[in-house]
Amino acid sequence: MDKTFDALLTRMQELRDLGGLIGLATWDQETYLPPKAAESRAHQLSTVQGIYHERLVDPRLGELLAWAAERKELSDDQRAMARVLTHERDRAVKVPKALVQALAEAQSRGLMAWREARKQNSFAPFKPALERMLSLRREQADAYGHGGERYDGLLEGYEPGMRVARLTPVLTALRDNLVPLVGAIQAAPRQVADLFQGRRFDLDAQWRFTLRLLGDMGFDLEAGRQDKSIHPFSSGQHPSDVRLTTDLEEGTLTALFSTLHEGGHGLYEQGFSPAHHRTPLANAPSMGLHESQSRMWENLVGRGRAFWTHYFPSLREAFPEALAGVDLDTFHAAANRVTPSLIRVEADEVTYNLHIVLRYELELLLIRDELPLGELPAAWNERMRRYLGVTPPDDTRGVLQDIHWAWGEFGYFPTYALGNLYAASLYAAARRAMPTLEEGIARGELKPLREWLRTHVHAEGYRQPAEDLVRKVTGQGLTDKDFLAYLKSKYGALYGVSL
Repeated sequence: MDKTFDALLTRMQELRDLGGLIGLATWDQETYLPPKAAESRAHQLSTVQGIYHERLVDPRLGELLAWAAERKELSDDQRAMARVLTHERDRAVKVPKALVQALAEAQSRGLMAWREARKQNSFAPFKPALERMLSLRREQADAYGHGGERYDGLLEGYEPGMRVARLTPVLTALRDNLVPLVGAIQAAPRQVADLFQGRRFDLDAQWRFTLRLLGDMGFDLEAGRQDKSIHPFSSGQHPSDVRLTTDLEEGTLTALFSTLHEGGHGLYEQGFSPAHHRTPLANAPSMGLHESQSRMWENLVGRGRAFWTHYFPSLREAFPEALAGVDLDTFHAAANRVTPSLIRVEADEVTYNLHIVLRYELELLLIRDELPLGELPAAWNERMRRYLGVTPPDDTRGVLQDIHWAWGEFGYFPTYALGNLYAASLYAAARRAMPTLEEGIARGELKPLREWLRTHVHAEGYRQPAEDLVRKVTGQGLTDKDFLAYLKSKYGALYGVSL
Protein backbone atom coordinates (compact mmCIF):
# COMPACT_ATOMS: atom_id res chain seq x y z
CA MET A 1 0.00 0.00 0.00
CA ASP A 2 1.18 3.50 -0.89
CA LYS A 3 1.95 5.08 2.47
CA THR A 4 2.15 8.76 1.63
CA PHE A 5 0.22 11.76 2.83
CA ASP A 6 -1.23 12.15 -0.65
CA ALA A 7 -2.73 8.67 -0.33
CA LEU A 8 -4.21 9.62 3.05
CA LEU A 9 -5.49 12.92 1.65
CA THR A 10 -7.30 11.07 -1.13
CA ARG A 11 -9.10 9.00 1.51
CA MET A 12 -10.00 12.14 3.45
CA GLN A 13 -11.41 13.80 0.35
CA GLU A 14 -13.48 10.75 -0.53
CA LEU A 15 -15.03 10.76 2.93
CA ARG A 16 -15.79 14.47 2.76
CA ASP A 17 -17.44 14.01 -0.64
CA LEU A 18 -19.61 11.17 0.64
CA GLY A 19 -20.52 13.24 3.70
CA GLY A 20 -21.52 16.09 1.41
CA LEU A 21 -23.85 13.83 -0.55
CA ILE A 22 -25.44 12.61 2.70
CA GLY A 23 -25.95 16.21 3.75
CA LEU A 24 -27.47 17.12 0.39
CA ALA A 25 -29.90 14.19 0.51
CA THR A 26 -30.88 15.17 4.04
CA TRP A 27 -31.39 18.82 3.07
CA ASP A 28 -33.59 17.72 0.16
CA GLN A 29 -35.56 15.50 2.53
CA GLU A 30 -36.46 18.58 4.55
CA THR A 31 -37.23 20.90 1.63
CA TYR A 32 -38.28 19.51 -1.75
CA LEU A 33 -38.63 15.74 -1.39
CA PRO A 34 -42.04 14.55 -2.65
CA PRO A 35 -44.06 12.97 0.19
CA LYS A 36 -44.20 9.59 -1.54
CA ALA A 37 -40.40 9.51 -1.84
CA ALA A 38 -39.81 9.33 1.92
CA GLU A 39 -39.45 5.56 1.95
CA SER A 40 -36.98 5.48 -0.95
CA ARG A 41 -34.93 8.27 0.64
CA ALA A 42 -34.70 6.25 3.85
CA HIS A 43 -33.14 3.39 1.86
CA GLN A 44 -30.84 5.72 -0.09
CA LEU A 45 -29.51 7.36 3.05
CA SER A 46 -29.04 3.99 4.70
CA THR A 47 -27.01 2.77 1.71
CA VAL A 48 -24.81 5.86 1.40
CA GLN A 49 -24.19 6.07 5.14
CA GLY A 50 -23.27 2.40 5.06
CA ILE A 51 -20.72 3.10 2.31
CA TYR A 52 -19.33 6.04 4.29
CA HIS A 53 -18.98 3.81 7.34
CA GLU A 54 -17.22 1.08 5.31
CA ARG A 55 -14.71 3.59 3.93
CA LEU A 56 -14.13 5.07 7.37
CA VAL A 57 -13.46 1.75 9.14
CA ASP A 58 -11.40 0.28 6.27
CA PRO A 59 -8.27 -1.25 7.89
CA ARG A 60 -6.12 0.32 5.16
CA LEU A 61 -7.22 3.78 6.32
CA GLY A 62 -6.26 2.75 9.85
CA GLU A 63 -2.79 1.80 8.61
CA LEU A 64 -2.37 5.15 6.85
CA LEU A 65 -3.43 7.04 9.99
CA ALA A 66 -1.04 4.99 12.12
CA TRP A 67 1.72 5.78 9.63
CA ALA A 68 0.89 9.50 9.74
CA ALA A 69 0.98 9.54 13.54
CA GLU A 70 4.67 8.62 13.40
CA ARG A 71 5.78 11.07 10.67
CA LYS A 72 7.51 14.04 12.25
CA GLU A 73 7.99 15.75 8.87
CA LEU A 74 4.27 16.41 8.41
CA SER A 75 3.04 19.99 8.77
CA ASP A 76 0.94 21.12 11.71
CA ASP A 77 -2.17 21.11 9.52
CA GLN A 78 -1.43 17.64 8.19
CA ARG A 79 -1.00 16.29 11.71
CA ALA A 80 -4.25 17.97 12.74
CA MET A 81 -6.08 16.41 9.79
CA ALA A 82 -4.83 12.97 10.77
CA ARG A 83 -5.67 13.54 14.43
CA VAL A 84 -9.27 14.61 13.72
CA LEU A 85 -9.90 11.76 11.31
CA THR A 86 -8.35 9.27 13.75
CA HIS A 87 -10.76 10.43 16.45
CA GLU A 88 -13.73 9.95 14.11
CA ARG A 89 -12.49 6.59 12.92
CA ASP A 90 -11.71 5.29 16.42
CA ARG A 91 -15.36 5.89 17.31
CA ALA A 92 -16.70 4.47 14.08
CA VAL A 93 -14.79 1.19 14.19
CA LYS A 94 -16.58 0.39 17.43
CA VAL A 95 -20.00 0.56 15.75
CA PRO A 96 -21.11 -2.37 13.54
CA LYS A 97 -22.22 -1.51 10.01
CA ALA A 98 -25.63 -3.07 10.70
CA LEU A 99 -26.15 -0.59 13.54
CA VAL A 100 -25.13 2.33 11.32
CA GLN A 101 -27.68 1.31 8.72
CA ALA A 102 -30.35 0.65 11.34
CA LEU A 103 -29.80 4.15 12.72
CA ALA A 104 -30.08 5.69 9.24
CA GLU A 105 -33.40 3.94 8.61
CA ALA A 106 -34.64 4.78 12.10
CA GLN A 107 -33.85 8.46 11.47
CA SER A 108 -35.88 8.56 8.28
CA ARG A 109 -38.77 6.62 9.81
CA GLY A 110 -38.56 8.74 12.95
CA LEU A 111 -38.90 11.86 10.86
CA MET A 112 -42.02 10.49 9.15
CA ALA A 113 -43.54 9.45 12.49
CA TRP A 114 -42.75 12.85 14.03
CA ARG A 115 -44.49 14.65 11.19
CA GLU A 116 -47.54 12.42 11.50
CA ALA A 117 -47.63 12.89 15.27
CA ARG A 118 -47.56 16.65 14.81
CA LYS A 119 -50.44 16.40 12.34
CA GLN A 120 -52.43 14.42 14.88
CA ASN A 121 -51.24 16.65 17.73
CA SER A 122 -50.44 13.53 19.73
CA PHE A 123 -47.23 12.00 21.06
CA ALA A 124 -48.61 8.47 20.60
CA PRO A 125 -47.79 8.04 16.86
CA PHE A 126 -44.20 9.11 17.54
CA LYS A 127 -43.64 6.94 20.61
CA PRO A 128 -42.72 3.63 18.83
CA ALA A 129 -40.22 5.37 16.53
CA LEU A 130 -38.64 7.22 19.44
CA GLU A 131 -38.48 4.01 21.45
CA ARG A 132 -36.64 2.33 18.59
CA MET A 133 -34.25 5.27 18.24
CA LEU A 134 -33.49 5.34 21.97
CA SER A 135 -32.70 1.64 21.94
CA LEU A 136 -30.32 2.10 19.02
CA ARG A 137 -28.63 5.15 20.57
CA ARG A 138 -28.06 3.30 23.84
CA GLU A 139 -26.55 0.46 21.84
CA GLN A 140 -24.38 2.95 19.98
CA ALA A 141 -23.23 4.60 23.22
CA ASP A 142 -22.29 1.21 24.64
CA ALA A 143 -20.36 0.43 21.46
CA TYR A 144 -18.42 3.68 21.75
CA GLY A 145 -17.65 2.94 25.37
CA HIS A 146 -18.08 5.18 28.39
CA GLY A 147 -17.30 5.32 32.05
CA GLY A 148 -20.78 4.36 33.14
CA GLU A 149 -22.53 7.40 31.63
CA ARG A 150 -23.98 6.47 28.24
CA TYR A 151 -24.79 10.08 27.47
CA ASP A 152 -21.06 10.87 27.43
CA GLY A 153 -20.60 8.56 24.46
CA LEU A 154 -23.22 10.48 22.47
CA LEU A 155 -22.22 13.95 23.69
CA GLU A 156 -18.70 13.33 22.40
CA GLY A 157 -20.06 13.35 18.85
CA TYR A 158 -21.22 16.96 19.19
CA GLU A 159 -18.99 18.45 21.88
CA PRO A 160 -15.68 16.53 21.95
CA GLY A 161 -14.18 16.39 25.42
CA MET A 162 -17.36 17.51 27.22
CA ARG A 163 -18.78 15.16 29.85
CA VAL A 164 -21.96 15.04 31.91
CA ALA A 165 -19.91 15.50 35.09
CA ARG A 166 -18.81 18.94 33.85
CA LEU A 167 -21.86 19.87 31.80
CA THR A 168 -24.52 19.34 34.47
CA PRO A 169 -23.01 21.86 36.95
CA VAL A 170 -22.64 24.44 34.14
CA LEU A 171 -26.25 24.11 33.02
CA THR A 172 -27.61 23.84 36.55
CA ALA A 173 -25.83 27.05 37.57
CA LEU A 174 -27.13 28.75 34.44
CA ARG A 175 -30.68 27.61 35.24
CA ASP A 176 -30.41 28.79 38.83
CA ASN A 177 -29.25 32.23 37.67
CA LEU A 178 -31.86 32.56 34.94
CA VAL A 179 -35.01 31.58 36.83
CA PRO A 180 -34.76 34.53 39.27
CA LEU A 181 -33.58 36.81 36.45
CA VAL A 182 -36.75 36.04 34.51
CA GLY A 183 -38.78 36.63 37.66
CA ALA A 184 -37.16 40.02 38.24
CA ILE A 185 -37.87 41.10 34.67
CA GLN A 186 -41.49 39.98 34.89
CA ALA A 187 -41.89 41.96 38.11
CA ALA A 188 -40.29 45.12 36.67
CA PRO A 189 -42.52 48.21 36.65
CA ARG A 190 -41.71 48.83 32.97
CA GLN A 191 -43.13 46.14 30.70
CA VAL A 192 -42.94 45.64 26.93
CA ALA A 193 -46.09 45.17 24.90
CA ASP A 194 -46.45 42.42 22.29
CA LEU A 195 -46.00 44.53 19.18
CA PHE A 196 -46.71 41.67 16.78
CA GLN A 197 -50.11 40.66 18.16
CA GLY A 198 -52.74 41.06 15.43
CA ARG A 199 -50.32 42.41 12.80
CA ARG A 200 -49.69 40.78 9.43
CA PHE A 201 -46.38 40.85 7.59
CA ASP A 202 -46.42 40.00 3.90
CA LEU A 203 -44.56 36.74 3.28
CA ASP A 204 -42.93 37.85 0.00
CA ALA A 205 -41.68 41.04 1.64
CA GLN A 206 -40.28 38.99 4.53
CA TRP A 207 -38.49 36.71 2.06
CA ARG A 208 -36.88 39.65 0.25
CA PHE A 209 -35.76 41.18 3.54
CA THR A 210 -34.14 37.92 4.69
CA LEU A 211 -32.16 37.71 1.46
CA ARG A 212 -31.00 41.29 1.92
CA LEU A 213 -29.79 40.47 5.44
CA LEU A 214 -27.85 37.45 4.19
CA GLY A 215 -26.12 39.56 1.55
CA ASP A 216 -25.27 42.32 4.02
CA MET A 217 -23.81 39.77 6.45
CA GLY A 218 -21.47 38.63 3.70
CA PHE A 219 -23.10 35.27 3.02
CA ASP A 220 -22.17 34.35 -0.55
CA LEU A 221 -25.43 33.55 -2.31
CA GLU A 222 -23.48 32.13 -5.26
CA ALA A 223 -21.96 29.58 -2.88
CA GLY A 224 -25.17 28.92 -0.99
CA ARG A 225 -28.91 29.39 -0.97
CA GLN A 226 -31.86 29.84 1.34
CA ASP A 227 -35.07 27.82 1.18
CA LYS A 228 -38.08 27.18 3.40
CA SER A 229 -38.68 24.38 5.89
CA ILE A 230 -40.85 23.63 8.92
CA HIS A 231 -37.82 23.80 11.18
CA PRO A 232 -35.02 26.22 10.12
CA PHE A 233 -31.64 24.55 9.71
CA SER A 234 -28.36 24.79 7.80
CA SER A 235 -26.39 22.24 5.85
CA GLY A 236 -22.83 22.66 4.62
CA GLN A 237 -21.83 20.18 1.93
CA HIS A 238 -18.74 22.22 0.98
CA PRO A 239 -17.80 25.89 1.47
CA SER A 240 -19.05 26.43 -2.08
CA ASP A 241 -22.42 24.76 -1.36
CA VAL A 242 -24.04 25.85 1.90
CA ARG A 243 -27.82 25.45 2.26
CA LEU A 244 -29.93 27.45 4.72
CA THR A 245 -33.64 27.37 5.46
CA THR A 246 -36.04 29.66 7.27
CA ASP A 247 -39.70 29.50 8.26
CA LEU A 248 -42.06 32.31 7.27
CA GLU A 249 -45.23 33.15 9.19
CA GLU A 250 -47.53 36.10 8.52
CA GLY A 251 -48.12 36.98 12.17
CA THR A 252 -44.51 37.47 13.17
CA LEU A 253 -41.06 38.53 11.92
CA THR A 254 -39.37 35.45 13.41
CA ALA A 255 -38.05 34.59 9.93
CA LEU A 256 -35.67 37.56 10.07
CA PHE A 257 -34.03 36.23 13.20
CA SER A 258 -34.05 32.65 11.91
CA THR A 259 -32.22 33.85 8.81
CA LEU A 260 -29.65 35.70 10.89
CA HIS A 261 -29.23 32.55 13.00
CA GLU A 262 -28.80 30.17 10.08
CA GLY A 263 -26.74 32.80 8.27
CA GLY A 264 -24.29 32.72 11.17
CA HIS A 265 -23.93 28.98 10.66
CA GLY A 266 -23.58 29.57 6.93
CA LEU A 267 -20.81 32.13 7.31
CA TYR A 268 -18.88 29.61 9.39
CA GLU A 269 -19.31 26.93 6.72
CA GLN A 270 -18.22 29.31 3.97
CA GLY A 271 -15.31 30.65 6.01
CA PHE A 272 -13.10 27.59 6.28
CA SER A 273 -9.62 28.05 4.87
CA PRO A 274 -9.35 26.95 1.21
CA ALA A 275 -6.35 24.87 2.28
CA HIS A 276 -8.72 22.79 4.41
CA HIS A 277 -11.47 22.16 1.84
CA ARG A 278 -12.34 18.47 1.41
CA THR A 279 -10.37 17.61 4.58
CA PRO A 280 -11.40 16.98 8.21
CA LEU A 281 -10.24 20.51 9.15
CA ALA A 282 -13.08 22.11 7.15
CA ASN A 283 -15.28 21.63 10.15
CA ALA A 284 -16.11 23.25 13.47
CA PRO A 285 -14.38 21.63 16.46
CA SER A 286 -17.73 21.43 18.26
CA MET A 287 -21.38 22.18 17.71
CA GLY A 288 -21.23 24.55 20.66
CA LEU A 289 -18.74 26.70 18.78
CA HIS A 290 -20.87 26.45 15.63
CA GLU A 291 -23.90 27.57 17.63
CA SER A 292 -21.92 30.50 19.01
CA GLN A 293 -21.82 31.92 15.50
CA SER A 294 -25.56 31.59 14.89
CA ARG A 295 -26.56 32.90 18.29
CA MET A 296 -24.17 35.83 17.98
CA TRP A 297 -25.67 36.99 14.69
CA GLU A 298 -29.24 36.33 15.77
CA ASN A 299 -29.08 37.95 19.21
CA LEU A 300 -25.99 39.97 20.05
CA VAL A 301 -26.07 41.57 16.61
CA GLY A 302 -29.59 41.07 15.27
CA ARG A 303 -31.47 42.05 18.42
CA GLY A 304 -29.11 44.92 19.20
CA ARG A 305 -30.18 48.54 19.00
CA ALA A 306 -27.28 49.38 16.69
CA PHE A 307 -28.51 46.84 14.14
CA TRP A 308 -32.04 48.23 14.07
CA THR A 309 -30.81 51.82 14.00
CA HIS A 310 -29.80 51.01 10.44
CA TYR A 311 -32.43 48.48 9.40
CA PHE A 312 -35.63 49.73 11.00
CA PRO A 313 -36.31 52.48 8.42
CA SER A 314 -36.08 49.84 5.66
CA LEU A 315 -38.28 47.49 7.67
CA ARG A 316 -40.97 50.17 7.93
CA GLU A 317 -40.78 50.67 4.17
CA ALA A 318 -41.18 46.92 3.64
CA PHE A 319 -44.21 46.71 5.97
CA PRO A 320 -45.77 50.19 5.93
CA GLU A 321 -49.18 49.11 7.20
CA ALA A 322 -48.02 46.61 9.81
CA LEU A 323 -45.49 49.03 11.32
CA ALA A 324 -47.44 52.25 10.94
CA GLY A 325 -46.87 54.45 13.99
CA VAL A 326 -44.13 52.20 15.41
CA ASP A 327 -40.81 53.88 16.22
CA LEU A 328 -37.32 52.41 16.64
CA ASP A 329 -37.39 52.24 20.44
CA THR A 330 -40.75 50.48 20.46
CA PHE A 331 -39.65 47.94 17.85
CA HIS A 332 -36.30 47.29 19.53
CA ALA A 333 -37.99 46.69 22.88
CA ALA A 334 -40.53 44.37 21.25
CA ALA A 335 -37.78 42.40 19.48
CA ASN A 336 -36.26 41.81 22.92
CA ARG A 337 -39.48 41.24 24.85
CA VAL A 338 -38.94 38.76 27.67
CA THR A 339 -41.88 36.46 28.22
CA PRO A 340 -41.87 32.77 29.11
CA SER A 341 -43.18 30.98 26.05
CA LEU A 342 -43.91 27.50 24.78
CA ILE A 343 -41.67 27.27 21.70
CA ARG A 344 -37.88 27.10 21.99
CA VAL A 345 -37.07 28.63 18.58
CA GLU A 346 -39.30 31.62 19.43
CA ALA A 347 -37.91 32.11 22.94
CA ASP A 348 -36.18 35.31 23.96
CA GLU A 349 -32.53 35.40 25.00
CA VAL A 350 -33.26 35.33 28.72
CA THR A 351 -35.58 32.32 28.77
CA TYR A 352 -34.02 30.38 25.88
CA ASN A 353 -31.49 28.44 27.92
CA LEU A 354 -34.21 27.25 30.28
CA HIS A 355 -35.71 25.43 27.29
CA ILE A 356 -32.32 23.84 26.72
CA VAL A 357 -31.84 22.76 30.33
CA LEU A 358 -35.28 21.13 30.26
CA ARG A 359 -34.39 19.09 27.16
CA TYR A 360 -30.97 18.16 28.50
CA GLU A 361 -32.39 16.88 31.77
CA LEU A 362 -35.06 14.83 30.00
CA GLU A 363 -32.85 13.26 27.38
CA LEU A 364 -30.29 12.39 30.02
CA LEU A 365 -33.02 10.50 31.87
CA LEU A 366 -34.13 8.83 28.62
CA ILE A 367 -30.66 7.62 27.70
CA ARG A 368 -30.20 6.37 31.26
CA ASP A 369 -33.56 4.58 30.84
CA GLU A 370 -34.78 6.28 34.03
CA LEU A 371 -37.90 7.85 32.51
CA PRO A 372 -40.61 5.63 30.97
CA LEU A 373 -41.27 6.93 27.49
CA GLY A 374 -45.00 7.13 28.07
CA GLU A 375 -44.34 9.67 30.86
CA LEU A 376 -42.24 11.95 28.68
CA PRO A 377 -45.01 14.43 27.72
CA ALA A 378 -46.03 14.86 31.37
CA ALA A 379 -42.41 15.25 32.48
CA TRP A 380 -41.91 17.86 29.77
CA ASN A 381 -44.97 19.82 30.91
CA GLU A 382 -43.96 19.64 34.57
CA ARG A 383 -40.55 21.19 33.89
CA MET A 384 -42.12 23.85 31.66
CA ARG A 385 -44.28 24.88 34.62
CA ARG A 386 -41.39 24.79 37.05
CA TYR A 387 -38.79 26.67 34.97
CA LEU A 388 -40.93 28.92 32.79
CA GLY A 389 -44.32 29.05 34.47
CA VAL A 390 -46.21 27.98 31.34
CA THR A 391 -47.89 24.70 30.39
CA PRO A 392 -48.14 23.41 26.80
CA PRO A 393 -51.78 22.98 25.81
CA ASP A 394 -50.94 20.12 23.44
CA ASP A 395 -48.08 17.85 22.38
CA THR A 396 -47.28 19.76 19.18
CA ARG A 397 -46.39 22.84 21.22
CA GLY A 398 -44.81 20.64 23.87
CA VAL A 399 -42.79 17.49 23.50
CA LEU A 400 -43.18 17.30 19.69
CA GLN A 401 -41.94 20.79 18.84
CA ASP A 402 -38.32 19.91 17.96
CA ILE A 403 -37.03 17.71 15.17
CA HIS A 404 -33.90 16.63 17.07
CA TRP A 405 -35.27 13.54 18.81
CA ALA A 406 -36.81 12.36 15.53
CA TRP A 407 -33.25 12.34 14.20
CA GLY A 408 -32.00 10.72 17.38
CA GLU A 409 -29.73 13.67 18.10
CA PHE A 410 -29.33 13.03 21.82
CA GLY A 411 -26.49 15.20 23.07
CA TYR A 412 -27.13 18.03 20.62
CA PHE A 413 -29.37 20.28 22.70
CA PRO A 414 -26.71 21.29 25.28
CA THR A 415 -24.58 22.72 22.47
CA TYR A 416 -27.11 25.55 22.08
CA ALA A 417 -26.50 26.69 25.64
CA LEU A 418 -22.74 26.33 25.25
CA GLY A 419 -23.06 28.33 22.05
CA ASN A 420 -24.76 31.18 23.92
CA LEU A 421 -21.93 31.27 26.46
CA TYR A 422 -19.21 31.15 23.80
CA ALA A 423 -21.03 33.79 21.71
CA ALA A 424 -21.07 36.32 24.54
CA SER A 425 -17.37 35.85 25.22
CA LEU A 426 -16.41 36.05 21.54
CA TYR A 427 -18.53 39.14 20.91
CA ALA A 428 -17.01 40.85 23.94
CA ALA A 429 -13.57 40.07 22.49
CA ALA A 430 -14.60 41.44 19.09
CA ARG A 431 -15.76 44.68 20.70
CA ARG A 432 -12.45 44.99 22.56
CA ALA A 433 -10.58 44.45 19.30
CA MET A 434 -12.85 46.84 17.36
CA PRO A 435 -14.02 49.60 19.73
CA THR A 436 -16.18 51.16 17.00
CA LEU A 437 -17.80 47.87 16.00
CA GLU A 438 -21.33 48.84 17.05
CA GLU A 439 -21.03 52.30 15.51
CA GLY A 440 -20.29 50.54 12.24
CA ILE A 441 -23.22 48.16 12.68
CA ALA A 442 -25.46 51.21 13.18
CA ARG A 443 -24.34 52.28 9.69
CA GLY A 444 -25.14 48.86 8.25
CA GLU A 445 -21.52 47.70 8.23
CA LEU A 446 -21.79 44.00 9.12
CA LYS A 447 -18.84 42.64 7.18
CA PRO A 448 -16.12 43.86 9.59
CA LEU A 449 -17.51 41.45 12.20
CA ARG A 450 -17.65 38.68 9.62
CA GLU A 451 -14.02 39.30 8.71
CA TRP A 452 -12.93 39.30 12.35
CA LEU A 453 -14.75 36.01 12.91
CA ARG A 454 -13.36 34.58 9.69
CA THR A 455 -9.82 35.32 10.83
CA HIS A 456 -10.12 34.26 14.46
CA VAL A 457 -12.72 31.47 14.31
CA HIS A 458 -13.83 30.29 10.86
CA ALA A 459 -10.47 29.88 9.13
CA GLU A 460 -9.10 27.97 12.10
CA GLY A 461 -11.47 25.11 11.30
CA TYR A 462 -10.76 22.05 13.42
CA ARG A 463 -7.10 22.82 14.09
CA GLN A 464 -7.70 22.74 17.86
CA PRO A 465 -10.46 21.92 20.36
CA ALA A 466 -13.28 24.43 20.70
CA GLU A 467 -12.50 25.63 24.20
CA ASP A 468 -8.80 26.03 23.37
CA LEU A 469 -9.73 28.22 20.40
CA VAL A 470 -12.09 30.34 22.52
CA ARG A 471 -9.43 30.68 25.21
CA LYS A 472 -6.91 31.80 22.58
CA VAL A 473 -9.29 34.45 21.21
CA THR A 474 -10.89 35.69 24.43
CA GLY A 475 -8.31 34.90 27.10
CA GLN A 476 -10.66 32.55 28.94
CA GLY A 477 -12.38 29.22 28.48
CA LEU A 478 -16.02 28.27 28.99
CA THR A 479 -17.72 30.72 31.37
CA ASP A 480 -21.17 32.19 31.95
CA LYS A 481 -19.70 35.48 33.20
CA ASP A 482 -19.88 37.37 29.90
CA PHE A 483 -23.32 36.00 29.03
CA LEU A 484 -24.92 36.89 32.35
CA ALA A 485 -23.28 40.32 32.38
CA TYR A 486 -24.61 40.96 28.88
CA LEU A 487 -28.15 39.93 29.84
CA LYS A 488 -28.19 41.99 33.03
CA SER A 489 -26.87 45.11 31.30
CA LYS A 490 -29.13 44.92 28.26
CA TYR A 491 -32.36 43.86 29.94
CA GLY A 492 -31.84 45.97 33.02
CA ALA A 493 -31.82 49.00 30.71
CA LEU A 494 -34.78 47.81 28.63
CA TYR A 495 -36.95 47.07 31.66
CA GLY A 496 -35.69 49.85 33.94
CA VAL A 497 -34.62 47.51 36.70
CA SER A 498 -31.36 46.61 38.42
CA LEU A 499 -30.54 42.98 37.71
